[in-house]
Amino acid sequence: MLVENNVALRPYNTFGIVARAHRLVRISGEDDVRALLADPDLAAAPKFVLGGGSNIVLTGDVRPLVLKVEVRGRRVVEAAERHWVVEAGAGEGWHDIVAWTLSQGIPGLENLALIPGTVGASPVQNIGAYGVELQDRFHSLDAIDLQTGRLFTLYAGQCGFGYRDSIFKHAAAGPHDLGLAGRALILRVRFLLPRPWKPELGYLELERRRAEAGVDDPTSQQIFDWICEIRRAKLPDPKVVGNAGSFFKNPTVSPDQCADIIAREPKIVHYPMPDGSIKLAAGWLIDACGWKGKSVGHAAVYEKQALVLVNPGVADPATCATGGEVMTLAKAIQTSVYERFGILLEPEPVVV
Repeated sequence: MLVENNVALRPYNTFGIVARAHRLVRISGEDDVRALLADPDLAAAPKFVLGGGSNIVLTGDVRPLVLKVEVRGRRVVEAAERHWVVEAGAGEGWHDIVAWTLSQGIPGLENLALIPGTVGASPVQNIGAYGVELQDRFHSLDAIDLQTGRLFTLYAGQCGFGYRDSIFKHAAAGPHDLGLAGRALILRVRFLLPRPWKPELGYLELERRRAEAGVDDPTSQQIFDWICEIRRAKLPDPKVVGNAGSFFKNPTVSPDQCADIIAREPKIVHYPMPDGSIKLAAGWLIDACGWKGKSVGHAAVYEKQALVLVNPGVADPATCATGGEVMTLAKAIQTSVYERFGILLEPEPVVV
């Protein structure tokens, strides 16, 4: 175990924000965590778990001990008649694992292609796109208790999955509470991929791609390619334009609330949900308030997708956005949307 001091975090957050970690430890397995906990000084320190840095906004230097998760590995655990079980280390790139499963002839994750971040972050955020959420493909995970060093396994029903939510995003309110924020570090994640495979094509953009291609029964690889094309057209490459993907969650409202908004805004983009609620497109709400392409300081709203806040000066420290500028822009957007629609947008990224 190597403890690094005064580490630049700009390469480790996709917003490209300039910040430093006072101390950082790279975690390649459970032995590193146990070694850390055996050190009285490190064990007592507040800790911040860092994966791919694709879902955070750094508003300053990070004083807690940064645990940089770099657990590798990928394997097919089971190939049964009705499913596959695939395992990946928490430090593996998410998109890399999606592509790898397809290369192994194992479909099921293709709708989640090109989502930034690591495998370990996928259940924390319950990532989702184009009709599929992580919880739909989740089997189990192995994590380690950051207080005791105990290794434990959680299955789907124990993870508290919700819309971009899980037990890992909530701190324990008491000794018997199940919140695991700050208490657990995910080491490995397993995915349950059903067979025979069935395509998920419920989104208009996918249906449009299928019609344009003249394909009645697309393969998983075709869906993967279409989704990559769609995402690349809508979302900026973090290596060129710093960003954390979709910045706000799509809000849900009751049918009555939706009907009231439609009466005032007939073109609002909305989707009925299985529980009877209505999901509204946050990007549409932001665009309707005139924010697309606008900026506050060096932070801006992406000109092609209002749901994405960007750091256009990521390549130049002199024009690089600060975390404070990003959050000032986010709060201004929240105010505009609330004043016009009566809806308070909730940010997706973790603010550090």
